[in-house]
Amino acid sequence: MKPIIKIDNVCKTYLMGEVEVNALCGVDVEIYPGEFVAIMGASGSGKSTMMNMVGCLDVPTEGRVFLEDRDISRLAESDLAQIRGRTIGFIFQTFNLMPGLTALENVALPMIFQDVPFDERMERAWKLLELVELGHRMNHKPAELSGGQQQRVAIARALVNDPKLILADEPTGNLDSKTGRDVMGILARLNKDEGKTIVMVTHEADIAKYAERTIHLRDGRVIDDGANGARK
Repeated sequence: MKPIIKIDNVCKTYLMGEVEVNALCGVDVEIYPGEFVAIMGASGSGKSTMMNMVGCLDVPTEGRVFLEDRDISRLAESDLAQIRGRTIGFIFQTFNLMPGLTALENVALPMIFQDVPFDERMERAWKLLELVELGHRMNHKPAELSGGQQQRVAIARALVNDPKLILADEPTGNLDSKTGRDVMGILARLNKDEGKTIVMVTHEADIAKYAERTIHLRDGRVIDDGANGARK
């Protein structure tokens, strides 16, 4: 089986004033279809930079990044945007919902950019809200929803274009522990039952245990990459 993601000797250097900051240093990682992988590390370890590489949000200074066997390291932003829209679903810590739109409209929004007809957008968005048990709140705006409900909307939105890869950046960071467990249960089911490949950044060891495998970063380098024990 070929990896869905291959990070090949990737380095990323940022210029902060006159100082060079090495966010990633010679990272080699392969992630295979259907895996659930957690990325952990202290602040400044490089985990967000690594997520940005996988998500076509940034390109390496050195090395190459492959998504489904395609080298995305040097693609133009317009090409990266198309890949993001078709292949990747994003879930953010801060939800990133449009405050003026209902839950249904927020979920349907990404389909506009893929030229999906209106009726199909609404039907697909409603079915996904039902999947995350929010069909009864589909006409509510984000301010009328709890944090956990907003994150469920964000999960539904991430699924609308049937992505092969879901990237979750601290998906429970703004949630209480019980709500966080509920959200992680949804992600675990998407991985197990739907076969979605999930890559998740977290700083919480209890949350990382939902994944099958954890990659630990320190100072921009992989210091450990191995299977977790029994999943929750």
